[in-house]
Amino acid sequence: MVDVNTLPACPVETTLTLISDKWKILIVRDLLPGTKRFSELRRSIGHISQKVLTSNLRKMEADGLVHRKVYPEVPPRVEYSLTDTGRSLKTVIDALWDWGENYKAKLEA
Repeated sequence: MVDVNTLPACPVETTLTLISDKWKILIVRDLLPGTKRFSELRRSIGHISQKVLTSNLRKMEADGLVHRKVYPEVPPRVEYSLTDTGRSLKTVIDALWDWGENYKAKLEA
């Protein structure tokens, strides 16, 4: 879990600390519609290695953004979903989406 005393004083810097990695923001984007298994998440993100995805998911779980549910089956089934805190990043994702769309439109004009 994140210790509030180790976070930057600036709220923008705090947000960037949690999601600034290219893969983390894509993980949030792809989990917004709902729960996914590891392999589904890896396919939906694209060119990400298993090691990098695992590392990012573990860090995001420790930060309280992602919930990991392990089912006691053989073979083991693991599902990932966003926590309430993770889902609250939807407004950030939407803003990034809108900005990217506007940027592309300006370049095309």
